[in-house]
Amino acid sequence: MSEVTRTDVEARLQAYTEPHLGKDLVAADCVEDIRVAGSRVAIDLVLGFPAKRWEPGLRQAVQETVLELDGVDEVQVGIRSAVETYGTQSGTSLVQGVKNIIAVASGKGGVGKSTTAVNLALALATEGARVGILDADIYGPSIPRMMGISGKPDSHDGKKLEPLQNYGVQVMSSGFLIDEETPMVWRGPMVTQALEQLLRDTNWQELDYLVVDMPPGTGDIQLTLSQKVPVSGAVIVTTPQDIALLDARKGLRMFEKVNVPVLGVIENMSTHICSQCGHEEHIFGDGGGARIAEQYEVDLLGSLPLSLHIREQADGGKPTVISEPDSAAAETYREMARRVGGKLSQQSTDKGSRFPKIVVNKES
Repeated sequence: MSEVTRTDVEARLQAYTEPHLGKDLVAADCVEDIRVAGSRVAIDLVLGFPAKRWEPGLRQAVQETVLELDGVDEVQVGIRSAVETYGTQSGTSLVQGVKNIIAVASGKGGVGKSTTAVNLALALATEGARVGILDADIYGPSIPRMMGISGKPDSHDGKKLEPLQNYGVQVMSSGFLIDEETPMVWRGPMVTQALEQLLRDTNWQELDYLVVDMPPGTGDIQLTLSQKVPVSGAVIVTTPQDIALLDARKGLRMFEKVNVPVLGVIENMSTHICSQCGHEEHIFGDGGGARIAEQYEVDLLGSLPLSLHIREQADGGKPTVISEPDSAAAETYREMARRVGGKLSQQSTDKGSRFPKIVVNKES
């Protein structure tokens, strides 16, 4: 029997596809170290995304994969997460205290975008990341209520606002600065200026991810965020309904035009399950999210049902990931959050690498 080598172990690791990365751990550059001592193998993995609840499953999968090698009797797997600052669009400056900004957007309203954004942020936090939420819907801020937060932010230095917090997540919204029933009767330039101030004049505290809940559509705020804010990636929320898919395509194309990577599509309200008889029905259509993801060659991050509980929990200020952490819906949110983090971790950490360098040669 030949002696097991590091190369043998790497070959086995290449046979296992990590589900949140969509590739093997060697290709994803997640293998930090491999040590072989006779029949015992020790592997150190470093993930570029938070995965606290997934670590036991990943450890078991790697152990089972490597144990298939002849001559290996024991496999120890160490796992840690290290979120870096990943690539952003050209010409933007980083936000102090924030590593990555993830925009959650939709082409139209009423698709559950804010509920999805809140649960994604909470899911990232429960997986071990430091997370914030910015409510970019200046006209209709809903994040304060969904996060169960009231009050006004303080300013310790008279220059920056301190984010409010709940469930371990930092939050900023125009809803903290005005009465809940006061309308924001502002023109576009005022709204975009307010958004930039909320983003850059908030004292964000060492965030791995800042989730931005975008207003629906492709107007001034979306353009400002895409052109002036260092967005690492975008998530598109849609329903299977044809009209919603039509508008979702516009959102996808907008991010493509401004060089913001679309990390994937989330299909909300994919099915309705009757609370009385358990019958499942595709009341808004079937498979729309998968079709748009395939058309634009992006990932379908997951699908969520039309659920009375999800709506009630968000309206009550205790979203699903917090109120029912062991439910199927909460696990779906965590799975989508890991996929978002995994997809983002595969982007270059060099901000300029995605953009061509223009060189002008002066001929004599």
